[in-house]
Amino acid sequence: MTALDDKITDLEARRVKIQQMGGEAAVAKQHAAGKLTCRERVDLLFDKRDGVSTFVELMAHAHHTSESPMMSGRDTPADGVVCGTGLVDGRPVAVIAFDFTVMAGTIGENTERKCGRLRELALERRIPCVWLLDSAGARVQEAATAMFAGSGQMFFDQVMMSGVIPQVAAMMGPCAAGTAYVPGLADFVPMVKGTSSMALAGPPLVKAATGADVTAEELGGSKVHCRESGVGDLEVKDDVEMIATIKTWLSYHPTSCDDAPPRYATTDSPTRRIDDATGLVPDNTRAPMDMLGLIERLRDQDGPLLEVKPKWGQAIHCVLIRLDGRPVGVVASNSKHLGGVLTNDPADKAAKFIETCDAFGIPLLFLQDVPGFMVGVKTEKEGIIRHGAKMLFAVSRATVPKLTVVVRKGYGAGYYVMCGKGYQPDLIVAWPCAEISVMGPEGAVNIAFRKQIEASDNPDDVRAGLVEAFREQINPYIPAARTHVDDVIDPRDTRRVLIDALSTAVRRRRHLPPRKHAIMPV
Repeated sequence: MTALDDKITDLEARRVKIQQMGGEAAVAKQHAAGKLTCRERVDLLFDKRDGVSTFVELMAHAHHTSESPMMSGRDTPADGVVCGTGLVDGRPVAVIAFDFTVMAGTIGENTERKCGRLRELALERRIPCVWLLDSAGARVQEAATAMFAGSGQMFFDQVMMSGVIPQVAAMMGPCAAGTAYVPGLADFVPMVKGTSSMALAGPPLVKAATGADVTAEELGGSKVHCRESGVGDLEVKDDVEMIATIKTWLSYHPTSCDDAPPRYATTDSPTRRIDDATGLVPDNTRAPMDMLGLIERLRDQDGPLLEVKPKWGQAIHCVLIRLDGRPVGVVASNSKHLGGVLTNDPADKAAKFIETCDAFGIPLLFLQDVPGFMVGVKTEKEGIIRHGAKMLFAVSRATVPKLTVVVRKGYGAGYYVMCGKGYQPDLIVAWPCAEISVMGPEGAVNIAFRKQIEASDNPDDVRAGLVEAFREQINPYIPAARTHVDDVIDPRDTRRVLIDALSTAVRRRRHLPPRKHAIMPV
């Protein structure tokens, strides 16, 4: 055996130790908590070629080099994070996967150097960056020293990556303090129920600062962030479903803003009619309609459907689908929630979704059944104007193909933010039951004819007659006659109409005025 053979044997032993992560007991504890290890997650994420993973790990031999007495004798294989690149569905992706079995996945000085190198490579190579987050945050044993003064570049890097490459922050465990800003700046933030959480401070620090006794789940679990705060995008049941969800989301997006979104082959006919479309619209104009049912019927039946933030801002659905193999972002009214009236959360939700789709060249489809924005003292104090302005801003500056279908109601400013005629849709069509107006018939009549109704002997009958007369003035054929809508279509032909329009709209080039950047309302 040569001296080199001895060194190769040593290398193999080192690699084996690194693969063991925090050790057998720590791995068992991770599994007992219902979580896969970071290496198991990475193995699920990346493609295999002839049974061998395409994942190439970088900087695996990293280890802490801290001289802090608190780190004396600490073993930190890979310094608590697995970094590298590989193929996901045949396309390159970079990954940063924190290892909770090594000092709870905390971020030390060399941990962050590794992550910084991966962010740099992802941006230079123009490939998506996926964080698999399972970290207690900064490694206090190191960060308590002067190291902290030079930290924080991860967030600067994320902002530089924003809109250039897709960023996924997959919440697969705790994510405390600094690392909680990673999902705050990412494009897609799915969370595992029961095991993931994020907060600016963990329960012990909250207890010390406020005296409140809270669990990690109560403080920042998936229910909090996917249903109340809006930071999380989707709840999934376990790590396996998480990895599948990441792959689905990535499948709609290009590798970077320089590329077109991937188009997939489909067996679903572009001329397929939606034979039961009329049954989706109730005869009672005040009854809610099944907009998700319409989206299900419109999409390619052999393609996935992924709804973003389904439990937050529920007056709007934001859904990724495919039409004739092309990724499309759908912004649709949800009249099943408060009649579809817009408030702060749905406006913010739609604005983020529109901005993300626009950044990565994903066409937008707007399905209108919107009664407008919520009015009243409470909503004004909560800032409905600035929140609504965010959505208006996002729709206005989106340069991707925009298609609009006024399915039922298109009232007031709701019609504007859902890409009405003034917002340069590539196609705007209406169903025969559509109504486009500054407000609904009932509200308009109550305002315009209040005195006449009050003076009548039978106010209910007079009001009903006036409402029907007003309704006749807001049917879709009036704006169609004035070219404010491109066509009134048979609902059963909606899929074909959209696909035909999309096939030419993808060729359009829209340019915004020269400037440093526009200023989004906040």
